Amino acid sequence: MAIPNLTREQVSQVSALVAEYITVQRAKYLPRALQLSAKQKRAMAAFFSTELLDTARLLVMDGERVVNPDFYPMLRSLGFNNLPDQSTMGAITFVDTVVSHGPFTEGLLFHELVHVEQYRQLDVSNFSALYVRGFLAGGGYEGIPLERNAYSLGERFEKDATTRFSVADEVAEWIAANRF
Repeated sequence: MAIPNLTREQVSQVSALVAEYITVQRAKYLPRALQLSAKQKRAMAAFFSTELLDTARLLVMDGERVVNPDFYPMLRSLGFNNLPDQSTMGAITFVDTVVSHGPFTEGLLFHELVHVEQYRQLDVSNFSALYVRGFLAGGGYEGIPLERNAYSLGERFEKDATTRFSVADEVAEWIAANRF
């Protein structure tokens, strides 16, 4: 599917809009979100820092969905017709706050905590810029390197949850190698 070409200025503007959306959604959902349970922390402890597991927050939505950003109509007018629909995602991470549309499986939780680590190392502004550039360069959601990183680490975890590895180190390696 063809992705419209945007100018550098447009990419910068969209990245800023994405960062603002993330920040607003985090503020909206954080007051209702809870700490990981002791069981969830135990399951993730071999892969994530104690600090991350203590600060991340989870919210399982009941009877509501995360709404798409207000700027989606503007993007559609530019020719984007493959924007990710937030309401159909299993979960969405807003910095350190993970909002799920259903119960957390270990695999889903792991994937979303990878995003928490990415935000931790990149910050909201850089994460947003890399997400937008990845979407544009990769032709859509599936081509976003931040997502590919989370999915590949998630597959590794699900294949063998007994083999420890540091998600922080893996994310840092991707950053150092300019893979995002």
